[in-house]
Amino acid sequence: MSETAGINVNNRLHGVLAPVVTPFDAQLRPDAGRLARHCRWLLDNDVSLAVFGTNSEANSMSSGEKIELLDRLIEAGLPPTRMMPGTGCCALTDSVELTRKAVSLGCAGVLMLPPFYYKGVSDDGLYRSYAEIIERVGDARLRIYLYHIPQVSGVAITLTLIERLLRDYPGSVAGLKDSSGDWDNTRAILEQFGPEGFDVFCGSESFLLATLRHGGKGSITATANVNPAPISRLYREHTSDDADAQQAALNTVRDLFQGYVMIPGMKAVIAHYLNDPEWSRVRPPLDEMVGVERERLVASLQRTGFEMPGLVG
Repeated sequence: MSETAGINVNNRLHGVLAPVVTPFDAQLRPDAGRLARHCRWLLDNDVSLAVFGTNSEANSMSSGEKIELLDRLIEAGLPPTRMMPGTGCCALTDSVELTRKAVSLGCAGVLMLPPFYYKGVSDDGLYRSYAEIIERVGDARLRIYLYHIPQVSGVAITLTLIERLLRDYPGSVAGLKDSSGDWDNTRAILEQFGPEGFDVFCGSESFLLATLRHGGKGSITATANVNPAPISRLYREHTSDDADAQQAALNTVRDLFQGYVMIPGMKAVIAHYLNDPEWSRVRPPLDEMVGVERERLVASLQRTGFEMPGLVG
């Protein structure tokens, strides 16, 4: 039986989510109108919204900008029950402020990086950071999804830390996104905590089928921004006879994007299919993808039959 992505019977997000790419205007301000239209297209393709994720350039935006964007998205009629905003910052007070805002708006959960500037910190220190946020927000509606991406953050979320947080805050700590790229780590988390109702999402659709077969809840993946329908289809049809073939097709597209810097690459492809060069813009220190490099990526995708039907700018 197929399963629709979104909210399950326990009011927890599952399925496919996109760390939604953030469009910027000529003054490098977030473009709320373009962002809302892209979010609506993702929802139409059965993909939920992890706004302010890594591929949203979230750490190139201020807390104030993110709070304003959340308000604008809600004002545009986008459902907070399909949102998992990224709220983990280096500063404890920023994390609390963003998290409190997301909860107050009715977001289904928040995706929370550990404080990532200081390296070599202890599990005790990370535990105190998450615990302080939970206590200061002080809202039973809070659902935190831990964000493990040590190759970027330089700070790992260990099995020991997960165990301690689940023991002390079982209602607030709901799951984890594993973007380590290490399937053995994802499997270990699934085997140890999955039976306890801890919702595990892989950080790339390349691991989607394996994650679902081991009891995971889906994927929070960059390329859901550009290839949403085929990824959400595999989520719904992961028990079908052609699931492995679907996974192989997803891997082909993913591998093409991974041959480039992902954020400029995805924005360049959106700009191409919309015929809207404004979408190519990135905030420094990233560089916009232009010229031959962009043409090469688009041509490679088109040879696979890649399309973005219904995309609106």
